[in-house]
Amino acid sequence: MAHKPSIPKGTRDFNPEQVAKRNYIFETIQESFETFGFQPIETPSFENSETLMGKYGEEGDRLIFKILNSGDFLAKVNNTLYASKDSQKITTTISEKALRYDLTVPFARYVVQHQNDIEFPFKRYQMQPVWRADRPQKGRFREFYQCDADVVGSTSLWQEVEFIQLYDRVFTALKLPGVTIKINNRKLLSGIAEIIGASDKLIDFTVALDKLDKIGPEKVKAEMISKGILETSIAKLQPLFELSGDFNAQITALESILAQSEIGKAGIAELTFIHKAISELELETAALKLDVTLARGLNYYTGAIFEVAAPEGVQMGSIGGGGRYDDLTGIFGLKNMSGVGISFGLDRIYLVLEELNLFPETVSKTIDVLFINFGDAEALFSLKAIKQLRLQGIYAELYPDAAKMKKQMNHANKRNIPYVVLVGTEELTQNTFTLKNMKSGEQENLSLNSLIQKVKA
Repeated sequence: MAHKPSIPKGTRDFNPEQVAKRNYIFETIQESFETFGFQPIETPSFENSETLMGKYGEEGDRLIFKILNSGDFLAKVNNTLYASKDSQKITTTISEKALRYDLTVPFARYVVQHQNDIEFPFKRYQMQPVWRADRPQKGRFREFYQCDADVVGSTSLWQEVEFIQLYDRVFTALKLPGVTIKINNRKLLSGIAEIIGASDKLIDFTVALDKLDKIGPEKVKAEMISKGILETSIAKLQPLFELSGDFNAQITALESILAQSEIGKAGIAELTFIHKAISELELETAALKLDVTLARGLNYYTGAIFEVAAPEGVQMGSIGGGGRYDDLTGIFGLKNMSGVGISFGLDRIYLVLEELNLFPETVSKTIDVLFINFGDAEALFSLKAIKQLRLQGIYAELYPDAAKMKKQMNHANKRNIPYVVLVGTEELTQNTFTLKNMKSGEQENLSLNSLIQKVKA
């Protein structure tokens, strides 16, 4: 008995309707990217391991899918190393490549490798799949698409302002209300770490803090303690957990908390600039909110950080995120190349639109009209007409087999095709077409031009 086929956990097949809906999101995002002046690039699905490892923190490194070397990959492993069963050391010997974890680090590699061919500031967008060895759950997959836009070669905060506008434009175009763009600044977080005496534990501090909305204050404090942050230092964080009020009220409170931290005050100044500009420009759909516990546990962020929350009532993690990175290209030898970028989580956006029933009905449209096949002569006559319909932008096809009429009509119904065309002996003789409306059941005998106008209408 044949083994039932399956796919790996955290991956999915997509049927035609799902692909059509995903393409609707892709096209909406792409149109906005290009309107804002971003240019497309693509990078390989896998990179050299050294390109990816060490760029996402300890947790990120564990989630990178490694690719075994070709051939007898164990031949280079000496007996001592093999006997040690140290998987991390063995991995560096048997795997030199890995599937990309995100699109930002490969982009940084791309910029350095092609720097002589790029005009800076360089605005690029990229929409490709990424892979993470994560535990699959709702909204979290091992293979998923990211839709990224980045600018490198400029330190201007106007780029952050434009990215907030870009988020707003996309969610307005998708008619997705109630989206919240959360913003924070890594300089502000560095200032907080400095004030509580934990500057040497900044990464551990931000990784733990980033989990606040998922595991709550007590578990966050416990994780910080486990990483060696003193309880007396953690106690100084209490005012941070209790911040409330609107954007300006929180900024005022932070100015007091961070009065003795220069880097903290720099973060406050950047947040104030961005908020003031957005207040003047106004957003159509989204709301901008300061969230001082937002950390985004990626090591390369240095300035503003973003995370987009789905509308209230939808049980979903972030549907977008990003931030400023002042020297990501420095890890590949190109210093002082500041960048900032954002990402749209296509798969999660899809789930939100599906849950709220926000996909337009026209998205899943496949064929406008199906020609019934009564035989070779009728099929050839039909294909000549179909050629003309397609030239007019009408989606048309011929049923491939001269099967029973009932079977062909059932096929049209199952695919929700609105019209069928019947061409029999009489239509061949008169050079006409019988058009049937599958919803109303009405039939008309039409010339080719009238048929085209009727279907287009």
